[in-house]
Order: sequence, then C-alpha cells, then structure tokens
Amino acid sequence: MGALDALKGFKVTFKQIFEPRVTSSYPDEKRPKPPRFHGRHVLNRYEDGMEKCIGCELCAGVCPADCIYVRGADNPPDHPVSPGERYGFVYEINYLRCIHCDLCVEACPTQAITESKLFEFSFTDRNDAIYTKAELVVRDDGKPQQLPWEDWREGDDLLTSGWMRATSPAGVADQEGRRHWSGELGYGSRAPERGQSGLDPAEASPSLELRKEEAAKIPVRFGGRAR
Repeated sequence: MGALDALKGFKVTFKQIFEPRVTSSYPDEKRPKPPRFHGRHVLNRYEDGMEKCIGCELCAGVCPADCIYVRGADNPPDHPVSPGERYGFVYEINYLRCIHCDLCVEACPTQAITESKLFEFSFTDRNDAIYTKAELVVRDDGKPQQLPWEDWREGDDLLTSGWMRATSPAGVADQEGRRHWSGELGYGSRAPERGQSGLDPAEASPSLELRKEEAAKIPVRFGGRAR
C-alpha cells in the first residue's frame, strides 16, 4: 500500500477535524436530561411534612420486575405518619431488578412515589442496591436523600415523573394543563407539563430551545435537527 492509499484512508478522518465537535467532557459536563426522564425513585411528603405513602402495596403489585416490597401498618393514633389510616411501614426497592418503567408512579393513588432524573449510581456492595424507606423518603426540607455513591447534579430533583403530570385524567383532553398533583414538601404545587395536543411548540417543553441549540451544532447529515 502506497502513501497515496494511506492518505485516502484518512480522508474521512481529516474531513471530520474541521467539523464542529458534538462530544462533551463527561462527567464534568453533562447533556441536559429530558423533562420526562425516568431515574431513581423518591418517596414524597405533603407540604405539612406527612408522608404520602399509605402502604397500599399497589406499586409492588403492578411492578413487572418484582423489585418493590411494601408492608403497611396502622397509623399511631397520637403521632400519625400519613393522613390515612395506614402508612408504609416497610418500603424497599431492589435496583438490581428495577427497569425504571414508572408503572409504580402511575399506580400510586396518593402520588407518593416519583422518579427523579438521577441515573448515575453504582454499588460496590449488592446490599447497597436495595434502597430502604429511610433512603427513599425525602428529607425534612423536601429534597431527596443524597447517598455517597450517587452523582446528583443541579436540576435532577426537578420535574420528577413529569410525564405523569402531563397526562390528562381518564384521557380527557379538556383536563390537559390543569393541576392534578398534590403539593409536595419543599416544592409546593408543581406546574403541569404541557404539550400533549395542539399547543404552541414554544410551550411544549421548557428545554425546546436548548435542544434546538444543541442540535444546531450537529451537521445535518448526522441528524442535526431539533425533534
């Protein structure tokens, strides 16, 4: 093989040198996550501090991976944990099994469990992969517990399970954009996500302009367009 053949082989390589870079310096720089991203679960509280979970076990029953274990107990008369008659006495999620389908969020009648945007967490001990209630329930300020092996970034706790708040009750389009989500400790009443049917594209997602900006950096032949 001559020198000319070698240069022909590097034709694509040399051509890409002058193209805009689409890579980022991970993990120092990370791409923005979609509004409806499915990540690590959290158990929420009402604005008065009471837990939303009532120990009904519907999340465990609907889980296709059989990764959730819940055991309810009667609320203490003097110091109730939740507003209902029962509360989640035991709540465990095995993340060696979880597929982040979010069916548990959809099944929950009290909006107790949601999924954050955190997905970068790894374990050196299999026991650490089983999250207990003490690790899943939000702190006294409403923020998620941040464990040593989790890489939380700004915004990972926002718009949790946003796709659920965008879904209209019983599929009635007239209910779209209305708030059907109870207030949460530390966040108040989260605004409903919009963009399900016939809305202005500018209102479809808070990250639409950001996605357009990122897509503009990618050559069109590689799919550089906002979707």
